[in-house]
Amino acid sequence: MQALPHRYRVKGIGRVTGDVQLTAAGLTTLPSASPAEFDGPGDRWSPEMLLVGALADCFVLTFRAVAKASTLPWTGLDCEVTGTLDRVDRATQFTHFDITARLVIPVAADADKARHALEKAERNCLISSSLKASIALNATVAIAEPAPLKVPA
Repeated sequence: MQALPHRYRVKGIGRVTGDVQLTAAGLTTLPSASPAEFDGPGDRWSPEMLLVGALADCFVLTFRAVAKASTLPWTGLDCEVTGTLDRVDRATQFTHFDITARLVIPVAADADKARHALEKAERNCLISSSLKASIALNATVAIAEPAPLKVPA
């Protein structure tokens, strides 16, 4: 990891109507628009969806690092995040995020260690640490089915 602080620069280019073009050096341009809830088209990434997506992405990437550091074997992690946008004191803001994570581990892996790694990932995700809204983690650990033995014909 590079020394802190890190800086991330994204440019938003918009006109009176149409998409906002999000650009950053070395990356593909990403069109963005208001979500359907704010009378947008609902078929593009919006700032709201990007924030919720950033939390899901960060959770999975943080889990990868935690699992690697703790030598936890795993085969898959599905993470779904729901963000609740509401009005608080006349300001519209995200008030709560629900993270639903399903981790699949091999038969020989330690399920308690896996649960602990999921909780540690939630605590250490830099996106969740940067948000003032409450966050709830609902995590499950599943044991992978062993591959069937192939019998020679």
